[in-house]
Amino acid sequence: MVVVLSQERINKLRDLINYHNYRYYVLDDPEISDAQYDSLYKELEALEKNHPELITPDSPTQRVGGAVLSGFDTVVHSVPLLSLSNIFTLDELNAFDQRVKESVKGQVKYTAELKIDGLAISLTYRDSVLIRGATRGDGQIGEDITSNLRTIPSIPLRLREFVEGDLEVRGECYMDKNAFRELNEIQVEKGAKLFANPRNAAAGSLRQLDPKVTATRKLNVFMYALGYCDQSVSDSHHEVLQWFSKLGLRTNNQSRRFDSIEEVKEFINYWQDHRDELPYEIDGIVIKVDSRSVQELLGATAKSPRWAIAYKFPPTQKTTRVTDIIVQVGRTGAVTPLALLEPIFIAGSTVSRATLHNEDNIKNKDIQIGDTVVIQKAGDIIPEVVRSLPELRTGAEKIFEMPKSCPACNSQLVREQGEAAWRCISRSCPAQLKEGLVHFASRDALDIEGMGPAVIEQLVESGLVKNPADIFKLKKDELLKLERFGEKSATNLLANIKKAKSQSLSRLLTALGIRHVGVQTAQVLAQHFGSLEKLMQASQDELANIPDIGPTIAESIYDFFNNEENRSIIKELQVLGLNFYEDKQVIGEALKDKVFVVTGTLTSFSRKEAKEAIVSLGGKVTESVSRNTDYVVAGQKPGSKLDRASELGVTILDEDQFVAILSEGGYQR
Repeated sequence: MVVVLSQERINKLRDLINYHNYRYYVLDDPEISDAQYDSLYKELEALEKNHPELITPDSPTQRVGGAVLSGFDTVVHSVPLLSLSNIFTLDELNAFDQRVKESVKGQVKYTAELKIDGLAISLTYRDSVLIRGATRGDGQIGEDITSNLRTIPSIPLRLREFVEGDLEVRGECYMDKNAFRELNEIQVEKGAKLFANPRNAAAGSLRQLDPKVTATRKLNVFMYALGYCDQSVSDSHHEVLQWFSKLGLRTNNQSRRFDSIEEVKEFINYWQDHRDELPYEIDGIVIKVDSRSVQELLGATAKSPRWAIAYKFPPTQKTTRVTDIIVQVGRTGAVTPLALLEPIFIAGSTVSRATLHNEDNIKNKDIQIGDTVVIQKAGDIIPEVVRSLPELRTGAEKIFEMPKSCPACNSQLVREQGEAAWRCISRSCPAQLKEGLVHFASRDALDIEGMGPAVIEQLVESGLVKNPADIFKLKKDELLKLERFGEKSATNLLANIKKAKSQSLSRLLTALGIRHVGVQTAQVLAQHFGSLEKLMQASQDELANIPDIGPTIAESIYDFFNNEENRSIIKELQVLGLNFYEDKQVIGEALKDKVFVVTGTLTSFSRKEAKEAIVSLGGKVTESVSRNTDYVVAGQKPGSKLDRASELGVTILDEDQFVAILSEGGYQR
């Protein structure tokens, strides 16, 4: 009898708490005080503690829990979660409207929505209970972040109305301006790195391996699209959003349905002027054809729907003063001028410095120390100086002169013909060493977790690391003498360094920091040569004839490997046990020297698996179609590469033909 009564009370409390969560987080119209809410919550917690057999996954008390994850599983989106094409002018909006009308041969209604500056997410409910949450990823495959999304109070664990079967909804996870400021204040107190903007903060918070950390970050969501639903729904997108709200899903109350594109323009103009009044960041307006049946008729390209478009606002511009201009030395020796600014809040964060790129840019924009300048964030992310305002000069301004010697090592700077950058060419420059080591350990290179700029600064300043090979000679007792290193952090770093030894050859090539050699070029080189030893023996002509390399990159690679200091470091890395070979050994030569391009989505392989299969039979894989391409493997929604292949007369293989070629060559999965 006691258990029955407890079950009844638990059900009642859950309903009450879910109702008040809906009032607070979705409607922004609370009916009870925080103290009253806390009382209900604590009563439910106590009852569930006494009767753990009555706890259900969708109980309000079960938002935060579970062990720290080791990583995120992948999720295949049943319906691709496509990104939107961007437009920047009203003329482009008119063109979009015209294309839609011509396709449907008539008038259409549009829904216009604020473009929230956050991260796209997908929520799946089964019989009204949340079963999965995922990131967009590449649109086809995302990451399972269910545990983290469950911690967000505005995401209902159970819908307010019963929906039979599966319902998948899409939306945006974001951090509002106040939560962002509070988070950065906490970062300052902890001596931790500040987040650049609310979007970065939201992204970092969503990808925490410990859901308890995500729960502290005050994330929020707006749901804006239907992925799929097992039951029939309205043909109107706007009415679907209203249905979402009835289900307890949080939607943005500024969305509007319009009969004409002219009304949409008025909506755009209004929010362009009033965007700063919102408690969250927006970077544009999303315009969608309202009829879902017309959406289906219009379809999509490989990347984006034809029935929706994102109108991006021009970057917010503000004025501030240049207090000084300094220079920084990068890993390749490029010396970049940097404007120090009177701090100003713009597009979600406080900006106190902005790159000036190079000496020519400073002269062309007539920027002087002391000038009042207009700044903006390129893509609402990277601060840049747009122009100076010489009419506001007082006469106290100073013309900036590029230094003749390196600020880090005092070596003479050199500017090569045809280049905009001045460079330090000293191989013992400490600034280049530090930046080079940061790159060496970065995520795209050897991915040594725990070895960021601050740690590298200590290692270089202490004399423990003078080149990349020294990283692999570090000992625990040496690390323990450094600031902020304890037993656990030292052990973890050494374990991560050991793990880096087995990274792929392409990652090692990326890490070496060869000028003009990024991730993609490193992969091409690793696939072509198979070992670092063979690459180091290659002539400049041989390198230049590799698809996607060319003479400039070839010269840079050849010069790097024929430098005695570089060869000495590489020899040390080999002795220290780093991997000098490609990931997968060639098992045959059926595709020897054949050049492939893979485009579209394959059903039998991931893109990476297809590339590995080609390489294992002696073939090569490049990203772009050219006259050197032998085959283009075309999966579903192949895009423009297929058109290019047809123009050049390149052989096109469908997936079945591709699998047959692999099988004939002896490839086995």
